[in-house]
Amino acid sequence: MTDERKFPAGNPPGFPPEGRALTSEGQTLPPKGPTLEDWAARGKRLANEPASGAAVRNPRTSDLPTEPDPSVMNRRVVLKVLAAAAAAPAIACDAGSGGSGGEGAVSAPDQPTANPHALGTPTDPDLLTPVVPWDLVLSDEEMVTAAALADVIIPADDWSPASSSVGAHHFVNEWVSAPYEGQRRDLVLIRGGLVWLNATSMERYGAPFAELTSEQHRAICDEICYLPDALPALRRWARFFDKMRDLVSTGFWTTPEGMADLGYQGNVPLPSFDGPPAEVLAQLGLD
Repeated sequence: MTDERKFPAGNPPGFPPEGRALTSEGQTLPPKGPTLEDWAARGKRLANEPASGAAVRNPRTSDLPTEPDPSVMNRRVVLKVLAAAAAAPAIACDAGSGGSGGEGAVSAPDQPTANPHALGTPTDPDLLTPVVPWDLVLSDEEMVTAAALADVIIPADDWSPASSSVGAHHFVNEWVSAPYEGQRRDLVLIRGGLVWLNATSMERYGAPFAELTSEQHRAICDEICYLPDALPALRRWARFFDKMRDLVSTGFWTTPEGMADLGYQGNVPLPSFDGPPAEVLAQLGLD
C-alpha cells in the first residue's frame, strides 16, 4: 500500500510506548505512522518487543459494596463481572441468546463445569462457568460482518490466530447488548457501521463485506481507520472503526491466545517464585 496514513486511533491494551497517545481527543500524535495493514502487523509483534514497565492499576476490592443486594446489578458491578469473565478460560457467550449464538467461542477442555464455592451472583461470579446476564442483540448477518472486520483488525499470523477464531466478535456482541446507557450508544454506532460496511461493499464490489478479498477490505477500511484523516462524510464511520478496534482488541488480548501473543506471564499458578530473573534486575539497575 502506497499511502502514508498516520497511526490509527485507539491503541489496543498493552501497546508499546512508541505507539503512544493516539486518540481523537487532542492528545499528541506522531507526524506519520503505518497504514492499517502495518498497524495490524505491528500489533501482532508486541510479544517480541521489550515491555515498557508501565503498571496498570487494578480496581480496588474495597470498591465492592459491603452488603450487596443480589437482585441489584449496577454499572460498576457489571464492569467488574465483565473484567472477571475476561480472565476465565475463554470468552463467554450464551449460545442460546440472541441471533448469533456462541459460534466461534473457545472453551477450555478438561475444566470443572462449575465452582461449588461461588454463589454465581454479580459480586461472587462463577468464573468456571461465566454467563452473560442479558440477551445478545446482534443478528447472525451482523455477526458475520463483525467477524470479518475483526479479522481485518487482528488477522492470523505466525504468532496467533485471527481474532474471530477466539471469539472477539462475540465479545463485541456481549458489550453492545448490555442494557446501559454507554453500551446502548455503542450499539447504535456499531450497528450503523456494519450496515455502512455492507452497503459500501455492495456499491463498490457487488458483494457483502464478509465476501471481499483482503485487498478490498483494506481499500474500504483505510478510509476510516484514522479519524483525523477521514473525509467529513466518513467521520461517523471512522468513529465506528475506532470503537470496533478497541472492542476487538480487548476481546482478543484477554483470551489465552491473545495473552500468549503478548507474552503475558500472569494468571498462571506457580509452585514457587524465585523472584525476577537476574537480567531483568540488571536492566532496571537493581542488581
